[in-house]
Amino acid sequence: MREIVHIQGGQCGNQIGAKFWENKNSSYFVEWIPNNVKSSVCDIPPKGLKLSATFIGNSTAIQEMFKRVSEQFTAMFRRKAFLHWYTGEGMDEMEFTEAESNMNDLVSEYQ
Repeated sequence: MREIVHIQGGQCGNQIGAKFWENKNSSYFVEWIPNNVKSSVCDIPPKGLKLSATFIGNSTAIQEMFKRVSEQFTAMFRRKAFLHWYTGEGMDEMEFTEAESNMNDLVSEYQ
């Protein structure tokens, strides 16, 4: 995971930036990116605003959602739930097996 945070205006900017640093040792951060959190704080807000914040993140945490969707799909596919709707429209059962395999490959790439 990599994070970049920029906060402009207000006195709480340093406190908000500190929260991002607390998560630096989370299991979602990899060791091979040593400087994976960057933050900057400017006390002067943008014109017309009291506070402005920008966050850019790249995370492997999406793997949890992919795992959950894959588990739900597998449970339904084993029971062949709703499968008749798709095969009736011309899809083949093998396409679902291939999609399941692709999803499992995707999850393993994020680990």
